[in-house]
This record gives sequence, C-alpha cells and structure tokens, in this order.
Amino acid sequence: MNKLPFHNNRVMQDRRSVCIFLPNDDSLNIIINVKILCHELLVQVCDLLRLKDCHLFGLSVIQNNEHVYMDLAQKLYKYCPKEWKKEASKGIDQFGPPMIIHFRVQYYVENGRLISDRTARYYYYWHLRKQVLHSQCVLREEAYFLLTAFALQADLGDFKRSKHYGKYFEPEAYFPAWVVAKRGRDYILKHVPNMHKDQFALTASEAHLKYIKEAVRLDDVAVHYYRLYKDKREVEASLTLGLTTRGIQIFQNLDEEKQLLYDFPWTNVGKLVFVGKKFEILPDGLPSARKLIYYTGCPLRSRHLLQLLSSSHRLYMNLQPVLRQVRKLEENEGRCRGAALQTLPLPGSLPGLGMEETPWVPLMVRQGGPGPGPESGWGWPKVLSWLGWVPV
Repeated sequence: MNKLPFHNNRVMQDRRSVCIFLPNDDSLNIIINVKILCHELLVQVCDLLRLKDCHLFGLSVIQNNEHVYMDLAQKLYKYCPKEWKKEASKGIDQFGPPMIIHFRVQYYVENGRLISDRTARYYYYWHLRKQVLHSQCVLREEAYFLLTAFALQADLGDFKRSKHYGKYFEPEAYFPAWVVAKRGRDYILKHVPNMHKDQFALTASEAHLKYIKEAVRLDDVAVHYYRLYKDKREVEASLTLGLTTRGIQIFQNLDEEKQLLYDFPWTNVGKLVFVGKKFEILPDGLPSARKLIYYTGCPLRSRHLLQLLSSSHRLYMNLQPVLRQVRKLEENEGRCRGAALQTLPLPGSLPGLGMEETPWVPLMVRQGGPGPGPESGWGWPKVLSWLGWVPV
C-alpha cells in the first residue's frame, strides 16, 4: 500500500518540533500537536523525566531576556513564534527549527525536604546550581566554597585520593566568575578538595538537600527578576522587581548593580493591583496614599506577573505549617544524629494541577479597570482570592 503524501496528511501537518532545555544542560526533543495545551506538554516532559512531582516546575520562553512562564491552561501556540505556528512540515524527518522551551523551577522553596520526589529534587538542585553561577553576594564568599563541596559530593561521591587529585573539577562549573577571578583557579583547586573530603559518607540525596538549604540563603539565588518602569514615558527600565521565597523586592538599577529600595514580606503586602500597564503595591496597614505605583510596559507582562505573584504568594502561605514541621524534624535529628533522612510532601497549593487548596485569604490581587461592575473593564482574573472567585 502506498503511503499518503505528507502534505495531504492533516495529522502530520499539525505536528511541530519543540526542544525542551533542562536545568542540567540536557535537552528533550519532542514532536507535538500545534494545538497542544501547555499543561499537556508539561505532563509529557515530566513523564519522560520520570518526575512524579512537578508542582514547583514550569515551562517558560525567553522574551526580552526574561523568562515568561506559561499559563498551563493556555494552548502552546500562544507563546510560539508566528513562523513556527504557520510552517507546514515537509516530511516526518523534516520539521523546521524547533521552538525553544525551558523546563525550570517556577516556585522556590527554602528547604529541599519539601520536595519528596528525588528526581524533582535533582532538577531543583541543578536549577540552583545555574543560579549560583550568576550570584553576586560578595560578602558571602565562603558560601560558594561550601556549596562547591556539597555539589562535588553529590556529583562525584566520596573524595578518593587515587581518583580526585589535580584538576578533577572545573571551578567555572561551580563558582561565579568573580570568585574564580578573585581567588584564581589554583587557589580553588588547592583548598576545595579538603572541603569535599569533609562531606564523606553523605549520599547524593543528602548532598542535594544541603546544597539547596545553603543556596537559598544567598540573597540573589532563589529569586525571579523582572523589569519595572517608574512612569509611562520611561524607555529603559530603571527598576527591577525581585520575587523571592518570602515576598517582593524593588530595586533601583544602577549601571550593573541593583540597589534595594523596598523589601516586602508577603505578610506585609496588603494588595497588588494590575490595571493595564500599571502595577500597584499597597503595603498592609498603610493608607492608600502610600501605595507604590510602577509600570510593566505592556498588559501581557502585567498578566504574567499577576499570575506568578499570586500563585507564589499562595504557595508561601500554604507552606508555613509544613515548614514548621520540617524545622521540628531537623531539631530532633540534631539531637539524634542517627535518624533516617525524611522529607515532607508539598501541600496541594498550586492552581491548574488538580490539587486542593488551603484556604488562606490574606492578600487580594486584582487586574482590571477602575471598579467592579459589568462595564468596569475588569480583566483577567477580575478578582482573585485564595478561596477562589469571590465578589469584593
């Protein structure tokens, strides 16, 4: 039987190629339907990686040097280049250039024991490894040496004189460039092996946990950064928003450095409002006249930031009871060194993944027009609280 010509095969014409970049520098090449939902693609990726718990991870595309995380309820073509969507494949083995997508951490947690799936913890560890390479905490230089010792134990196992000598690792793969430039490769290769040796008998999983705990203590590692504008007329963004594990930070951009202006823990944020390009922060307990007003540059960026901030806040609030359990567990293990390594699963907290939510309602997030009502122009998601859609 003759095969149908490829151009007459509607099923194959709707296929496209995507390349998924992973935190450990590996990649996945997948053939998908052009109308696939982002959630369906994420499930495929997690299945291929044998990752059981993907709640902290998301899919992103890079736009203007920023990672834009996909709304899992949307179709993938909402984020794809126009050429990729329109291009018809010429044959099964002749797909055009793949769409580049990043599988990476979307929600940071401060303790790796909240990640019960070891595969998820492995990729979380690798994401932090990449973040550390860009870290600029000059007053915490010793932390980078300790992190490297944990990473070498995780990657190579116990130190062995017969095997681990000379240049048995590349400093540039573990340290920020400024540390290598300041101390030199020879200094690092001389002193780090003894620190690696001190981690004797730690399993890879235990080393991952220690790395995660130490890495998130660095101020600029477990953070998402996004540009903000002081006013509508500003061409180059003079501000940066930092989304941390505990809240929101606002920085002034000074040449290559960032100067911290405001640091708002989630418990001190009363309301976030997105109206078109405008972004308002109302600190809790202050009059409305004290609200901070910035601009995102376009409504699509506002929508993305709204979704990321609201779901990050919800996760933070849901994790507090679990974190208290983790701290007690670690205190008990400190008294009983022989205790077995334990992890605690994340509570159901993230939208769109079929999980139940814990009813916290401390923060209101809104996007839209001047006020409620059918003609007010309230956009997505009108009014969002942590109990679902409620009238305000």
